[in-house]
Amino acid sequence: MPQRMTSPTTRLSARAATLAVPLLAALVAGTALGGAPAIAQPAPGGADLTKVASFEHQVTGVTVSKDGRIFVNFPRWTEDTAVSVAEVKDGKVVPFPDAAWNSWRNAKKDEVSAKDHWICVQSVVASPDGNVWVLDPAAPAMGALVPGGAKLVEIDLKTNQPGRTIAFNDTVAPQGSYLNDVRFSPDGKTAYLTDSGARGALVVVDLDSGVSRRVLDGDPATQPDKSVTVTYDGKPLRRPDGRGVEFAADGLALSPDGKTLYWQAIKGKTLYSLPTEALAEGVTTALMPTTLADKSLAGKIEVVGENGPADGLIISRKDGRMYITSPQDDSIKVRDLTAKGSATATLIKDARLRWPDTFGEGPDGTLYVTTSRIQDSAFYKPDAPAALPTDLWSFKPAAPDATGSTKPAR
Repeated sequence: MPQRMTSPTTRLSARAATLAVPLLAALVAGTALGGAPAIAQPAPGGADLTKVASFEHQVTGVTVSKDGRIFVNFPRWTEDTAVSVAEVKDGKVVPFPDAAWNSWRNAKKDEVSAKDHWICVQSVVASPDGNVWVLDPAAPAMGALVPGGAKLVEIDLKTNQPGRTIAFNDTVAPQGSYLNDVRFSPDGKTAYLTDSGARGALVVVDLDSGVSRRVLDGDPATQPDKSVTVTYDGKPLRRPDGRGVEFAADGLALSPDGKTLYWQAIKGKTLYSLPTEALAEGVTTALMPTTLADKSLAGKIEVVGENGPADGLIISRKDGRMYITSPQDDSIKVRDLTAKGSATATLIKDARLRWPDTFGEGPDGTLYVTTSRIQDSAFYKPDAPAALPTDLWSFKPAAPDATGSTKPAR
């Protein structure tokens, strides 16, 4: 979700010492997964919110493995968080894969290797083979990239140890980029990423070779929509200097058969798609051009419909529908992809969903969603605390009716 920003970096160093407290005590305040979770009031439209955990820091990504393990991440935006990637285990946030990978600090960035530490993690996503991948855009405070830090790392869940690491050079992740989300092809051979930074783009990664390329860089479909203003509480959401939300290509989803990729910008309203066959052209272990003929690729982009400003996207493996987080109205929407041009329906609208961010899906079809509270952060409220409490929620979508749609919330 983030774009490149001039952030309150003075807070990073000032608070680093304070935040470098014991890792677990500094992060956790939540409901034990093994105990009785706090149940929210039933949401209109047939979906109930359940609070899974609460955190003392800004959370973005969440994913659930095939065996039900839950993983989250905490980006270094307005604070130097003590833990970047964690497993939520028995109600506790446990550094993942270990404390060493979570030991990078802004104040010691010249003393600690960027390639084998988490710098500023944006997403954690389970892959079809059952492992978890961590996407690290390596841009603390959404500013300058730490050299050698932008990477995609696979964690083998059988050993809880890093496996493959795919590093991104400056042709794939140039200064000003902020790699945001990732999806994996069903055969586990290809990864697709969004870049929500100063110049939006998509990235295609051949996982076997590690070769990556940046596509649709600067294309209108990956850029913020100038006609859209992201609002909150009925007013434009703006930083103290007057700038609004400018996040480029952000939310990302892949059809269950792996044939269609979907994405959109937060500062946007339009959901776009591309056949992955078009994106796969030239992705080989041999010599690969750094870019596609983007004019040819752009001609294959389709407009799926309008979501309004949206952050996270997911297509459920259970029902094939697309779920959408709508941050400016605290809601979760659903789209029937089988009916071209169909409108979205509001599934849940709840004031506790303060900037609903990213989805994960459990093996039983339960959907998990984080609330990152971006509108409450120091980027938009200078007097906000650096450590911003956030939550992880879950809900079980109601079955669609005979038309394939979900009853809207009232």
